[in-house]
Order: sequence, then structure tokens, then C-alpha cells
Amino acid sequence: MSENNFDIESPPCVLCGRTDNCPEKYGEKRTYVEYNLTLHNYCLLMSSGIWQRGEEDEGVDGFLIEDIRKEVNRAARLVCNICRKKGASIGCVAPKCKRSYHFPCGLQKECVFQFMEDFRSYCWEHKPVQIFSDKESREPSQCTICLDLVEHLPLYSVLRSPCCKNTWFHRECLQYQALSAGIFFFRCAVCNNKDKFQKEMLRMGIHIPEKDASWELEDNAYQDLLQCYQHCDIRRCLCKNGRDYNKPDSKWEIKRCQSCGSRGTHLACSSIKSWEQNWECVECRSIFAKGKYSKRKKHSLAPSEKMDGTTCLLEEPSPKLPRQSPGSQRNRLLQSPKIMCQNNLSPCSLLELPTSNRVAMSLSPLMSNRNCSLRKKHLRMQRKEASNILKELKHQINTKTTRLNINTENIWKSALKGFRQRNFRPTNTIEVKFTKCKNRIKTDSFTGSKHLFFQLLMFHIQNSSLFEGSSAKNLSVDPQALKENLYFEAGKMIAVSLVHGGPSPGFFSKVLFDCLVYGPENVKPNLDDVTDAGVAQTIKKIKYSETLSSLQSTVRDCYDFLAAAGCLRPITALRDKDILVNDLLIHHVIKRIISPLESFRQGLKTLGLLEKMEMYPDAFSSLFCHKPENLSAEALCDLFTIHCSPDVNEIGGADFWMGYLQDVESGESVVTLQDILFFVTGCSSIPPIGFDPEPTIKFLPVHYPIGNRLLNCLELPITRTYENFKNKMEFTIRNTLRGERE
Repeated sequence: MSENNFDIESPPCVLCGRTDNCPEKYGEKRTYVEYNLTLHNYCLLMSSGIWQRGEEDEGVDGFLIEDIRKEVNRAARLVCNICRKKGASIGCVAPKCKRSYHFPCGLQKECVFQFMEDFRSYCWEHKPVQIFSDKESREPSQCTICLDLVEHLPLYSVLRSPCCKNTWFHRECLQYQALSAGIFFFRCAVCNNKDKFQKEMLRMGIHIPEKDASWELEDNAYQDLLQCYQHCDIRRCLCKNGRDYNKPDSKWEIKRCQSCGSRGTHLACSSIKSWEQNWECVECRSIFAKGKYSKRKKHSLAPSEKMDGTTCLLEEPSPKLPRQSPGSQRNRLLQSPKIMCQNNLSPCSLLELPTSNRVAMSLSPLMSNRNCSLRKKHLRMQRKEASNILKELKHQINTKTTRLNINTENIWKSALKGFRQRNFRPTNTIEVKFTKCKNRIKTDSFTGSKHLFFQLLMFHIQNSSLFEGSSAKNLSVDPQALKENLYFEAGKMIAVSLVHGGPSPGFFSKVLFDCLVYGPENVKPNLDDVTDAGVAQTIKKIKYSETLSSLQSTVRDCYDFLAAAGCLRPITALRDKDILVNDLLIHHVIKRIISPLESFRQGLKTLGLLEKMEMYPDAFSSLFCHKPENLSAEALCDLFTIHCSPDVNEIGGADFWMGYLQDVESGESVVTLQDILFFVTGCSSIPPIGFDPEPTIKFLPVHYPIGNRLLNCLELPITRTYENFKNKMEFTIRNTLRGERE
């Protein structure tokens, strides 16, 4: 029997009725076409009226098909105590408790499911809890998995280690670690205890799958450890065959640094006469010499140290080497662009720049900036993943067009009118026409008009009364906006903007984003999430009260404030302040905006965006909670694919292009990188979904550059010198954009 005969339409689970495919929450979702059954693994395992009566290879993992059908029929008569819909196959095992619910509903209501022995389930009232001693510290500590703060409170989202004193975890962090590590490697992150730790986590509802760790299942996961470093890192490599060329027993054999082994050189490039001669890279020599290395005149690094105050790790070139052209000197900061030959559109190896054209930072800046670089790299990967997901959603867009007439003097009003018009469909292709433009905004491309409209619209939404806060914003409470359903419209506009090629919002607070994708009941706000300064100050007074008398006095002074929030409670001990602060935070950050939040969520469901956000929260967090990365020469270089003929190779057209980008980025030009992008595409920034068609560059026998915004194509002239190339670029782009503005 085939287990993985998946339907394209993704039918709902026969037990819970949901179409969600979220293995982390509901287990693997599988469709058995021959039996017309679709099941979430966890829904099947936790169902109360079914047992494994077959062998592992019978039915569905030992559950016989006839038994599954009987269980579906049994559940069809039971109403879920949470969502009030039928099909509740799971019941609480507590004596006399008759509550039934679906597995996803149980998760939402914080029920506990024990993935062991009889696979018992406990409702929200009878679930097992961890006992906390009154003597224990209530001060928050770090979760040892995600390193964020975790409150020492008896909450469903918080778990304490049974083997280590004062070691606390987020439930979500533990569950993800268990799914990744499996039963053989899941253990306490502090003391490595396995048996006691796993027993307690299983009791508290953490699912530990019986599988090997995910890192053990990857193909060639440790292959990199078996490879030797084979690359010449000298500033100017002398080998004509490239930096990765290695010929043993010759002057072009690569020798690695004897100290770190992560830098290399050809014997000839460092004037090493024999293999037996020791060689150390500049990084290691600078460490061992403790700063004395720079005093040696023979190996002076003075020229490279003049570059923005940064010491170059790679050695200086030989003075006998010829000078490079201005364009090629600057492009060492850029990686090789995407270059295609005209003959067969295959990667053109002749134009690939050597990977040696890189400037390395001195050791101290490298160490201090490493974390920042890793975060930026991770953010880029997340944005790339989000871009691919948006491209999938874009497949819904058809060729039928809807025109929006937008008045730039009142973006919101005209956009609202357009989105509410009878013939507006989010799946139609959107055309934008600006009317009554005060500054006569001219956009000769439909893509540019649309992108500009979405850019202005996102700016208005960010600064509207629908949101509050400075940079990271939360939803506000605007009764008039609720009455006019504006929160829904704003969510709908953001969804349409992202799928149709608009900019990313980039202004959501983390707590707002988490409420959208995880549900407000699963979010724990902190003091930084309170946008009202007066409210924040009052909560601080309560939180930082040091004695019981001062706490009681503060509570008396804030009586009206606490009563309005519904947080009045008797204060009999100093530790009561923690629960009080938690209640206040939940009220002011989450409960207060429940109505706007639900309306906003409904709007974000347009074109299926919210569903994808819930499935890929990390990827979409990079678009909603982080501002877009500033446009860089490297980003523009990666954006364009260069089509050229071999004769352009010899002239150095691609070198001139990359050198010009570097000049513009460093301020040695009258135009900006945004001007270049706008000249070609009509957009001043790269949208999260990317461009369609993808931007290209062609070197043609033209006198001046031509920007074709319909095709996103930049036609560049073939010139003999870099100066001539730069002058033509400056003249054309500057005068074209000036003419459009005037």
C-alpha cells in the first residue's frame, strides 16, 4: 500500500476536519487515495475509541482501515466542547469528565496529550501540572534553548526541568527540540539527564518521536569535515588557472597555514621554495606577534590599512604586477554576477571574477561583527524563503485586470474606494493610474505605478490611527475604524500588496506578529510591548515594588486603573505582584485589541497569506517585523543577469558595470543605487516577491544606456574605457530621472 499518495487539493482530516498541513503541531498529514482517507498522525494516535489491532505494515501504522472508519462514525456523533462542531474524537480520561474535543482545538485550549503508553488526553481543567514551591524565586530567567526570558509562573507555555534546579523552558522550544533530536538525543540542555527529563516531559505533553536526530539523517552531513582547504588567499594570485588550481609537486601546489589550516597560498604566490618551508597566514602571524608584525618593513601592510581604517588580512600584491583598470580595482568588493553568454545562455566562465577579489577585515572587527553578520545572513535566507512562498501565492493572479484610480493627495481614501468597488477581485491583475497628482508623478511602466502605489499605501497604513507605537507597532483601538471595518481593509491591503509585488510592511512588533500567527492565547507580552508611557510607568511601579507594604500602597493608588483593566485582586504576599503584572500586560497588550486583531486577521486571510504566515512564521517575520535591507551594490549585482557575447568579455563590460555600482555605493557618483533601479524597473526598492520578468543586462552597440521597464532590461553601451562607461551612465540616468520629475 502506498502511504504518500497525496491529493493536490489537500483534503481535510477526517477526524478534525482541518486542511492544515503542519507536522510540528498535528503530525504528518497523509492521504490514502485508495481508501479515501486523509489523516493527521496525532489526531489518529490520540483518538479515544481506536487501538492498533494490526501489524505495523497493516492499514495505517497498525490501525486497521475498518477501525478508522468506525472511529470516524463514532466521533461524528460527538460535539467538540471548544469549537461546538461535531467530530470530536478525543475525550478527557479524568473520571466523570465527559469533555470531548478535536486535537487542534485541544492544543488551542491548552489540553495535555501524553504521547506514551495509552496515549491519554487531559482537558484544560484536569491536565497534569508542575508543582512550584512558594520558596522558589519568581524572577524570570533565560530559556536555555532560545535564550529569551521565561517567567517562573504556573503557565501552560512554561516548563521546568525536573533534574536541574531553576532551569526553565518555553514549551514551544522544548517541543521543537524534541522533534529535532528524537528519543535518542532529547535530554536536559543543562545537565544532559535523559531518563528523568524525558519521563517528565512526556507526562507534560511533549511529543518525543521514536527516530534518530534530524542532523544524523542528513546525507553527507559531515562531508565538509573530510575536505581539505584548497584555495589561494594571497591578495593577488599569480596563477593563471585561478585560485582553486592545485598541482602537487609544482610551484602551483597549495600550502595551508600551519597554524589554522583555514588559509592557503600557492608556493609561487608567497615565494616559498619548497613544501617543507613553513608558512603562516597574516591573521595567525598578527596574533602570534602581538602587534609587532606591523613594524617589519619587509612585510608592511601600510597600503591596505588606508582602506577605511581596516587592516587587510590578505597579503599585499607584488609591485611588479601591472595596475588594474579602475573598474576591476573596485569590483573586488563584489561577488561575480550572473553572466550568460549569447551563444547558448550557459554560464560564461570567462567572465567569472576570481573569488580572490575580496577584502577581509582585521581580526578584531571580524570578531565584533560576526554575530551581526550571521543575523543578517539568517534574515536574508528567511526573506528568500518568504519570496518563494509569495511567488507560489502569485499563481492565483489571473490576466483579468482591475484598474485603480489613485489620488496621491488622498491615498487611503482612493485606495479604500478601489478595494471596495464591486468588480474588485484580489486575484485580478491590478493596474494603477494616478490622478490629480500635485507633483505630476510620471510612471511610464505599469509595474512602477503599482509599486509606487503600494509603497505610498504601506506608508499611510503604518502611520494611521490603526496602529500605535514608535518603530515596532501594535494595533490600536479605534472605535470608528472598527465600526467602518477598516482593520479588515488594512489587513486585506497588506496581503494584496505582498502578493502583487508591493513592499514589505516591516513595522509590526513581535507581539503583534505572534498574535497573528500563533493566536493571542499563546503569546506572552512583556513590558516593552506596552506603547502607552503612562500605563508602562504604572506597571513598572507594581513590578519593582520591593516590600509588601509598598506594593499594597501602589495598588491602592492605582485602584481605578486596575478596576478598568479587570485586574483587581487581593494582595497578601509580595509574589502576588508577578501574577498582577502578567494580567495587566495581557490586558493592555492583547485583550484590549482582540476585536481589531480578529478583524485584521480576517483581512490578512486574503489570497491565503495568513495561512502561509502560520505555516512559515520565521520566514514572514523577516517581512513584517524587520525593515527592508538597504539597497547595496552587491544586491543590485545579484539582481541582474548579464547577457553578453564573447567579444564583450575582452573589453570588460561586466567589470565596468560592477565597478560603477561600487562607485555609486561609495558616493563617487551623482546618482544613487535607487536611481539605477528606478531607471530600469520603475521601482526604487526590490519588492519581497522580486521582479517579473527578472531584471537583465545586455551589452549592445548603443550610444547611451536604455532602461526598458516593461522587460526590466538595462541595455548598456560597449565602451573601451571605464571612464567613458561611467560618464554615459551618469549623463543618461541623471537627465532621464530629472526629466521625469520635471
